[in-house]
Amino acid sequence: MFNFKYLLFFVTLIALAACNQKNPKENPEERKFQFEQIKNIKYYEVRRTFASGIAFNEIGFQQKPEWAIKFLSDTTVQAYSPTMNKMFDFDLIFSHDGVYNFAREWFRIKSISKDSLLLQRLEVNAKKIAKDVRSEVFMTFYSEDYIKGLKTTVENLRKPRQIDSIYVQERAKMINANIYDSTKFFAATNPVQFKSKSEMIMVEKISVVNKLENRTASYDYLYPEYKVIIQPAYKDFVHTISAIVDEKGNIFVYRFTAMDDYRENRKKVLQGILDVYLKKLTVVKPGNTLGFTHSSVIVLSLIGNK
Repeated sequence: MFNFKYLLFFVTLIALAACNQKNPKENPEERKFQFEQIKNIKYYEVRRTFASGIAFNEIGFQQKPEWAIKFLSDTTVQAYSPTMNKMFDFDLIFSHDGVYNFAREWFRIKSISKDSLLLQRLEVNAKKIAKDVRSEVFMTFYSEDYIKGLKTTVENLRKPRQIDSIYVQERAKMINANIYDSTKFFAATNPVQFKSKSEMIMVEKISVVNKLENRTASYDYLYPEYKVIIQPAYKDFVHTISAIVDEKGNIFVYRFTAMDDYRENRKKVLQGILDVYLKKLTVVKPGNTLGFTHSSVIVLSLIGNK
């Protein structure tokens, strides 16, 4: 006698098998991008930009290409570590709609071919992709053979382009004309430099890179800090301030801590320290970006020993 329960059981198994075959999570062949066609091709990152297509943003942060990758399979990828100067294997973890995780980063694959790749770097928190500028970073890769065909080098391809220079030049003009306007502040990728002319003063640039606080190497030019020791000084003092160094190397007090009743007097004292010691006893080289000299903001820890 025909058993309906057995029929239902087999129909369910067939349905489940069909679902698994069409599930991109389980079956790589159902995914939008296949890596077999580019397997074992080494790609170098040659360009990294924001959604604007420019390598700089409005505060002066520069996107720098440095990756190299090689897909070994649908589940494994090699990525280059600049700190270790070698390639490492990483799991290639598929999420959804072209979104993958590898090398502790999230990416959305935009296009792949034997010549090039285009990846969108994503910021993911609590399994959600951030819908802001943090997820609007685009990385262009060229294969080794394609670069050879262009008769150039990875280093040349990684250099800033004309569109970057035009943008930086305009930003430099804006901040040089409005040095106190915080909406136009632009960090110098080559920060301010001080060269002492006297044994009375020592100026040391301090690195603010901190992996635990997620401060990358870019913090050293975005938020440059300097320790200034003056000895002998007119009196003992310790002040931490932010200052503006304009395109000519002039230094102006910008932000400092003081009670309202003493604010103007404190500002005069601090400006006097900058004028008497830093301006007269050091050679100040203003910051620049892509060769364009411009005003920038720095932090100074001023220490005077009588």
